[in-house]
Amino acid sequence: MRSHRIALIPGDGIGPDVIEAAWKVGEAVAAKESFALEPTRFPWSCEFYAETGAMMPEDGIEMLRRFDAILLGAVGWPASVPDSVSLHGLLLPIRKAFVQYANIRPHRLLPGVEGPLKAEGFDILCIRENTEGEYSGAGGRIHQGTVNEVAVETAIFTRAGVERILRYGFEQARLRSGRLASVTKSNAQKHSMVFWDEVTRELAKEYSDVEVTSYHIDAMAARMVMAPQSLDVVVASNLFGDILTDLGAAIQGGLGFAASANIDPTRSGPSMFEPVHGSAPDIAGKDIANPLATIWSLAMMLDHLGESAASERVMGAMEAATARGIGVRPGSHTTGAITDAVLNAIEKD
Repeated sequence: MRSHRIALIPGDGIGPDVIEAAWKVGEAVAAKESFALEPTRFPWSCEFYAETGAMMPEDGIEMLRRFDAILLGAVGWPASVPDSVSLHGLLLPIRKAFVQYANIRPHRLLPGVEGPLKAEGFDILCIRENTEGEYSGAGGRIHQGTVNEVAVETAIFTRAGVERILRYGFEQARLRSGRLASVTKSNAQKHSMVFWDEVTRELAKEYSDVEVTSYHIDAMAARMVMAPQSLDVVVASNLFGDILTDLGAAIQGGLGFAASANIDPTRSGPSMFEPVHGSAPDIAGKDIANPLATIWSLAMMLDHLGESAASERVMGAMEAATARGIGVRPGSHTTGAITDAVLNAIEKD
């Protein structure tokens, strides 16, 4: 029997709730498709930080290296640990250590879900650069707490980093409609973003079958609201991609439906899959968190592991549940009820 070793990091807040829900779905579909998922749970979280002074052990990355994939719930408990500490102590180190340079986020309406826009027939795949750019962590502060305080945050763009994420975007466009939108702000950022545009034009010569359009970030934000159906594959820097995909989550009905994958296309290390939403401490443990974003992330994980039939089965079960009106609005159903609806659809399939 095929087997996949999965590292589970439930994390904080609603993370444990949605990971538990998604894992039930994973076990059910694995039984249907005759393969095994071997989980190992890691308690790395803000609670772990409070106990140890670190978000994960010093050898945490090496502990994760032996797994085929990582499924993460949510990270953050700002009442006790600053977000800048939790993010840079767990999520970002994993992305960078395993060179998960492609952050993939799909945006479309599931059946029965009503978004805030008149447009419904959109299917956008946002590809965000995931290891450098504006989130490189380069910079510092001096004269802290004085009137002369200075803070510097330096965005770092390398030719290797920009070229590989754009090339990944071109390849995904080839698999879809053959249309790619590249997002920058080169009219204002005359070094890094002009550089990004130049690399885009260079690569476009290799992909003559792909129609390339360059947008400024503000124009792209407007287009995602006014004409989302005109977009297919969108590729952007770390910061711009982060912002655009929250907008993408909004137009697809909310963060409860927003899934993501942190991919190492070379497969030299494990890739990581997680919902886009945060830890939502105020609703943790109340059985009201929507698990669909995490279940969708699980489907993306299964596809990455080569279990395409299982991935399609999970997506079909989710769509069957939402088509019946289950989980389509915040608070309309409990976490357990939504999970059960997906599980029932899997069993009936």
